[in-house]
Amino acid sequence: MENKWYVTMTDSFMSGWGLAKNKTNKLVIECDSLQDAEVVCNNAKLREEMQRIKICKNKPSYNIKQYLTSHKHYNELGELWKK
Repeated sequence: MENKWYVTMTDSFMSGWGLAKNKTNKLVIECDSLQDAEVVCNNAKLREEMQRIKICKNKPSYNIKQYLTSHKHYNELGELWKK
């Protein structure tokens, strides 16, 4: 049984233009532990462009017409997200 955790957030900087034209850009980061999810969540809260940040146990899905969703794994993140 996998124990995945997900950190979700709205990226206000990337929303509304480019691939997200007329959409809200959602970032979903998959983490292998609650501890990693908490680190990502705390670092996201330090970034003013990230809003509506939360940790959830179930993999989130969003209405494709309203949202552009980007998925990343904790291991793909830069050090800025992991400290």
